[in-house]
Amino acid sequence: MKLWKTLSKQIVFEKPPWIRLEEHQIELPNGSVLDQWVWIDTPDFVIVVAIDEQDRFLVFEQTKYASPGITLAPVGGYIQPGEEPLLAAKRELLEEMGYTAENWINLGCFVTDANRGNGKGYYFLAKNARKTDQIVLSDDLEEQRLLYFSATELQEALDLNRVKIITWQAGFTMAMQHLLKQ
Repeated sequence: MKLWKTLSKQIVFEKPPWIRLEEHQIELPNGSVLDQWVWIDTPDFVIVVAIDEQDRFLVFEQTKYASPGITLAPVGGYIQPGEEPLLAAKRELLEEMGYTAENWINLGCFVTDANRGNGKGYYFLAKNARKTDQIVLSDDLEEQRLLYFSATELQEALDLNRVKIITWQAGFTMAMQHLLKQ
């Protein structure tokens, strides 16, 4: 199989650090050319599924602007420029929950939109997380509270679509699948 080839790029809108929209000219494997292909460039991010020393999943119950109602969520956030994904994951766990973990499992890196970009997600499982500090960062815009779920409770929440953001669903599901293999 041949890959699509980017012939040119032009920025049409930019609002750093949140988004940049580009128009690409693309050559398809059959040689035809597509003009004005919209590309969405948003920061890469981390998703951290954390399990504490009592084998409980650390889950936020929170609101998000794009999601109606209340949703369940793992820890997550944007990767800072020049920051390695694992360091970003550790930073987010400490900042948002006040937890650290020694046992980190890389669950993979995935794009969120197959044809438009929209940032890559780096997914991690943090095992044996322990409370070490107060929450470091308090600039999160959403209301949230920390809940502790057993694996069964988390699976029920996933089955009932209580996790309303697909990247979060993916993170929790990948972590559950990893744990089932052990």
